[in-house]
Amino acid sequence: MEPQPKRRKESMENDDADSWVALPVLSDQQSRDTELVPAFAAPITDKKETSRLIKELHSLYPLAGLPHIKRVRPRGGGDGGGGPHSLEVLVCLVSDAPDVDPRGDSFAIGSLLPSGGGGVRPDGLGPPFLVKVPACPPLTRPQFQVASKHWPTAFHEDKRVTVALRGELFSRPQKARMQGYMEAALEAARAGGGGGGGGGAGAAMVDPKAERIVAVGHDCRGENPLHHAVMVCIDLVARGQGGGAYRFDKYPACTSASPPAGSSSSDPKPAPKTSQTAAESAEEGQPYICTGYDLYVTREPCVMCAMALVHSRIGRVFYGAAAPDGALGTKYKIHTQRDLNHRFEVFKGVLGQQCRDLNGCEDKPVTEH
Repeated sequence: MEPQPKRRKESMENDDADSWVALPVLSDQQSRDTELVPAFAAPITDKKETSRLIKELHSLYPLAGLPHIKRVRPRGGGDGGGGPHSLEVLVCLVSDAPDVDPRGDSFAIGSLLPSGGGGVRPDGLGPPFLVKVPACPPLTRPQFQVASKHWPTAFHEDKRVTVALRGELFSRPQKARMQGYMEAALEAARAGGGGGGGGGAGAAMVDPKAERIVAVGHDCRGENPLHHAVMVCIDLVARGQGGGAYRFDKYPACTSASPPAGSSSSDPKPAPKTSQTAAESAEEGQPYICTGYDLYVTREPCVMCAMALVHSRIGRVFYGAAAPDGALGTKYKIHTQRDLNHRFEVFKGVLGQQCRDLNGCEDKPVTEH
């Protein structure tokens, strides 16, 4: 029989889909604070000169590396400056005019233009003032909201990320299934001795299309230091596909789905002498280990497990509790590395409190870097 999620009575009574939120673990670029750089702006005193001023200023100060910045904004659009004029134009970055002191008595629009104006006729420009502009294009709505308070910025929104950051990506029925899968991982961890601060973890591999668990595992490092819960789950899936390198018969909670109907034996076939590549498996119409699967694991995977998930072509990873040496959000974010040949989505917080309680963690998650 294939493993099924087990729901403890107290879990059903005290925990529901409203008690936790699955949040995406984004790249450093998506999750970093908005960096601001100082710049000089000036009011446009004659709106008829706007087009000419934009063209001439762009020629003199092209703002290289800041294509996301809009050159003109409505009056008083963030850092002040104000005045009676309806528009303000970004003249240049402070770094483009290192010899200009905005506190000096001679600070005027002419001080920002080379001798002879540098091709810019200052007619229509008022006295300059300091502003701050975002150094990088915003990648998420929170970044955009901060950036736009300072200066108008282009933003190409990924609405799926926006919804995920609000904790609204998954419907209530989806969350109910996700909770069942993580409960199966928690049960496996307890069966492996992971409760009471023992440091163990549990994992459940799920086929999201069929909505079924295909393998459940827990830490088995007593015999082999490589047998983390994630590694056990991957090997169990591989055995179900005619591969696998280890047997976990002595661990009743480490189980995998029954072989497909028509198999000549209830025992998985022995591992082949040569391993298949992802391309070879695709050509034969067979899944490559964890292709398209979801993994639910009570604790954030380490570097070894994270790289194993890359190589096994996992689809998504959901973990409950962060780990100090975690490689999917806390210490590293391996799933976002662009130089790897496979990337996948990661979400944290599924039954987070129960997963932290499993190992006696404090009632607060590990801070991400």
